[in-house]
Amino acid sequence: MNNEIVIDAEGGVLGRVASYAAKEALKGKKVVIVNCNEALITGKRRMIFGDYKIMRAKRGHSLKGPKFPKVAERIMKRTVRGMLPHKKERGLEAIRNVTCYDATPTEFEGAEKVSIRKEFKVKVVKLSEVSRELR
Repeated sequence: MNNEIVIDAEGGVLGRVASYAAKEALKGKKVVIVNCNEALITGKRRMIFGDYKIMRAKRGHSLKGPKFPKVAERIMKRTVRGMLPHKKERGLEAIRNVTCYDATPTEFEGAEKVSIRKEFKVKVVKLSEVSRELR
């Protein structure tokens, strides 16, 4: 049985990709999420940017923290962490098994990837755009 799963986030909704990754990580698998820049967030552009800026303001800008990620792969990992019981040992072990990349590294180019895409007719924003707006 293969203990590693590679998820292609391109064209997938952020929450759906993160929930799938969290379930697989809780099963004890090593989860690699590639193309995090291309993940989508559904909703109106102004609302999405506003929500992320509010979340960032709530967590603060101080050097002591808590810190809110600005880079797309860190936002993806933070979203996965939010779907895990990260304060318990089982959740900590699961989040250690999750790795996120902005692009596809050379070692995973030939790997079989799981794609979580769905056709929908709503407004979407790429995670890379949100990341760019937060910087």
